[in-house]
Amino acid sequence: MQQNQPANFKNRIGFVLASVGSAVGMGNIWMFPYRVGQYGGAAFLLIYFGFVALFGWVGLSGEFAFGRLTGTGPIGSYAYALRSRGKKGGGVLGAIPLLGSLGIAIGYAVIVGWVVRYCWGAVSGSLFAVGSEEYFGQITGPFGSLLWHGVVVLVTVLVLARGVLQGIEKVNRIIMPAFFVLFLVVAVYVVFLPGAAEGYRYLLIPQWEKLLDPMTWVMAMGQAFFSLSITGSGMIIYGSYLSKKEDIPRAAMQTALLDTCAALLAGFAILPAVFAFGMDPASGPPLIFITLPKVFAQMPGGRFIAVLFFLSVIFAGITSLINMFEVCAEAVTTHLKLPRKAAVVLVGALAFAAGAFIEFEPYLGKWMDAITIYVVPFGALLCAFIIYWVLGGKRIGEELVLGRKKALCRAFLPTARYLYVGLAVLVFILSIICGGIG
Repeated sequence: MQQNQPANFKNRIGFVLASVGSAVGMGNIWMFPYRVGQYGGAAFLLIYFGFVALFGWVGLSGEFAFGRLTGTGPIGSYAYALRSRGKKGGGVLGAIPLLGSLGIAIGYAVIVGWVVRYCWGAVSGSLFAVGSEEYFGQITGPFGSLLWHGVVVLVTVLVLARGVLQGIEKVNRIIMPAFFVLFLVVAVYVVFLPGAAEGYRYLLIPQWEKLLDPMTWVMAMGQAFFSLSITGSGMIIYGSYLSKKEDIPRAAMQTALLDTCAALLAGFAILPAVFAFGMDPASGPPLIFITLPKVFAQMPGGRFIAVLFFLSVIFAGITSLINMFEVCAEAVTTHLKLPRKAAVVLVGALAFAAGAFIEFEPYLGKWMDAITIYVVPFGALLCAFIIYWVLGGKRIGEELVLGRKKALCRAFLPTARYLYVGLAVLVFILSIICGGIG
């Protein structure tokens, strides 16, 4: 085991907020609301809540415990698990989810850069001076957003350079509550828009016949799985900074609950506003970058609401990037023996340099598809198998009971080994077949 990180999280609250920051991202904002309405409203939500509870209970808990047990990131953790079986090559396997995190971070930084530019456009008014399609086209050409992209990477590097307590934990303690407050303000404002009720109906009226559609179950499972950031890397590194006194299953369920609240809040803030102005509730980047600016342009006080909205999305993006950069920086520090600050700068420079060449939107789309459809789901599956089959239920179970006042539920390990790992296999296969489900 290796324990060369700069510090641990001060307490469970800081840890949970950091984990929620990692989990809450673009998928909660531009994909979840659309999928809820498309696949059955409240009927979809019931399935989604069930998968979130399952994946939070055994998936998040397993990754947190794996990291705390080994005291290091995915490369060291996977190597530890294989050594426990007298095998080598764990470090090579651990590099797969690590590369997945780096790959997402490269593209994610570009997207968050777009959001920063949109936020500034809302402040200055330039966002509303031209059509949203034209504005989007101006920033998504080749090398079209280098300044804003660079600002995002620089801010993330500066946060991480301060370490766990003064960087990751402190920033998430401020940003995540601010995220919820800002989105809540937008959601409350939207309630009073004429025509907003149609958006609530889209989200909440159950279409029970959708329960017979297999794609409803597939999309609910994929949304829950990836929304919780179960990627085989990021949550391991946060777990490695967690005190042995903390109750991991409890922290995992709190993380899952807050992440779900964030997704619901995004839905209640976005879709009623979209329906109030008769817009198409499209999924993905068009929702944030094309549809919503049109909504804000027509909305009373829309410029102010646009600033609040894009600022909250920036918070969600930065906290996710912090986790992605951190898991990569830890690997550089541990395995290349660089000082922490040098490692953070190296990761930031690599992410920015690679991202600069995919700022052209079609290139970025292909890059993110390749990472999220193939690399990340495989890394998540690999991690689930290594935790519950290679390392084994007995050893991970011993770690999971540390900090708890009562024993682990008897159903936990069988559920994790058979149901959770089986579903992780299914997520990987279906992700490829469907061209992405998360």
